[in-house]
Amino acid sequence: MSFADLGLSDELLRAVEAAGYSEPTPIQRQAIPSVLMGKDLIGIAQTGTGKTAAFVLPMIDILGEGRTRALMPRSLILEPTRELAAQVAENFEKYGVHHKLSMALLIGGVQMGDQVKALEKGVDVLIATPGRLMDLFGRGKILLTGCSLLVIDEADRMLDMGFIPDIEEICTKLPKNRQTLLFSATMPPVIKKLADKFLNDPKRVEVARPATTNTNIRQFVVPVAAAKKREALRELLRAEDLHTAIIFCNRKTTVRELNKSLQRSGFASSEIHGDMEQPARLAELDRFKKGDVNILVASDVAARGLDIKGVSHVFNFDAPWHPDDYVHRIGRTGRAGATGTAYTLVTPDDAENIAEIEKLTGQKIERIAAPGGGSADAGEEAPPRRERARAEKPRRGEKPERAEQADKAERPERTAKPERAERDERPQREPREARPPRSEPRQERQPRPERQRRHEPADDGPDDGWNGPMPDFLNFSIGG
Repeated sequence: MSFADLGLSDELLRAVEAAGYSEPTPIQRQAIPSVLMGKDLIGIAQTGTGKTAAFVLPMIDILGEGRTRALMPRSLILEPTRELAAQVAENFEKYGVHHKLSMALLIGGVQMGDQVKALEKGVDVLIATPGRLMDLFGRGKILLTGCSLLVIDEADRMLDMGFIPDIEEICTKLPKNRQTLLFSATMPPVIKKLADKFLNDPKRVEVARPATTNTNIRQFVVPVAAAKKREALRELLRAEDLHTAIIFCNRKTTVRELNKSLQRSGFASSEIHGDMEQPARLAELDRFKKGDVNILVASDVAARGLDIKGVSHVFNFDAPWHPDDYVHRIGRTGRAGATGTAYTLVTPDDAENIAEIEKLTGQKIERIAAPGGGSADAGEEAPPRRERARAEKPRRGEKPERAEQADKAERPERTAKPERAERDERPQREPREARPPRSEPRQERQPRPERQRRHEPADDGPDDGWNGPMPDFLNFSIGG
């Protein structure tokens, strides 16, 4: 089956062909005809299956037949993250090149003024994150009563990020007589309840079992000691036939530290995380897409929605806390029929997380030895938290070891400081004269007279000029 068999317009077919696509994916084959017929739809598909085009392509044709540049938005696409919203906007620009459709992108991290100006001109397609959309709606800058088509993308991610109440409120502000499309990688009970409430007799399209991983991705678990994780990662990066890679970490601080560590080791890496301003994040993504750097260290803010061609490897430097995040992380590789490889570095403390991932995906992930040594049994039961904390706590007088000590090998050695002159070469001080023995017994110290008030200067000493009350940081007692 070709795209022409799906009922798309000739203008759209030319744009699809120019983009380099000739055959639709399974989710596109099943979803596009139903969307063109105006039906509500629930699409369940794993990441990387082409579901973005499954709703973008028919939307362009639907909106192309109606009145363009309406004063109020004619369609709305809700995305959980800024990156995914920006990617959908790029798809509209690419496939809608032969259509005269206007579009506005409403995301946080950028100036609101430009977005308001775009809304005032009227838009056909509104792509937004729930937070920024609710903000503009509360300011009276937008009306949704003319919106006849709603897309809720990555619904399970919306649930994870706490956006479901916002989505429910947004749905109440749209016309009841509308077409609604809901896409999700999984279908938890909360999402099913949302679909039952706001979708009208939807067609259900499912191209893979929920939470399954792409069969084109080779997956490996690498047991490693916590102190050897950076060393093991560097060895994997050097050993693999790596074109481009994304490395995921659980914390933003880990992203920053790991990126600096890789750069010191000579890797062309960059970083993206939630603390960065939106223009900076987009700039780093562009560098990665253009090939200026071939390694991107990221937090889970980038785990969804990044459709970057040619990502050969995904590394989980930290085992994800939630099993669903594993599916979406490794889904950055093996896209559009290509093959990919995913490695997950795990410590003994990650054994439970790995078990949950294997339970969710229904498959046992192959274990391989960590390169360069430093292996650890990922199935080994971790000691109780209290005992582990007691063992890790430094004794009094000892300085706690820093995590960076595991990274000493990658740091350039400091040039040795010139040795100081020997002690016998230093000028010697003249010995002090011995004090004569005390002839009289030492007098006992007399007690100081009690001060009258705390804020008054003492009578037995010079006035230091302070007559105010005692500062709070000096007003304390010892022993409780």
